[in-house]
Amino acid sequence: MSFHSTAAQLVTLAAEGEEHGGNHESLSPYLTGGGALFVLLLMLWITTRFNRDR
Repeated sequence: MSFHSTAAQLVTLAAEGEEHGGNHESLSPYLTGGGALFVLLLMLWITTRFNRDR
């Protein structure tokens, strides 16, 4: 596959995505963002618990 054909396929794929909007009805941006924030804060808390030598 050449760079040109790959780029043309990606442009076609992106153009098709505009028709659908890209959002699924069951996905809430607030729930997704809140879940990601919770996971990151949990990982930060776990990391600081294991790094007590500082």
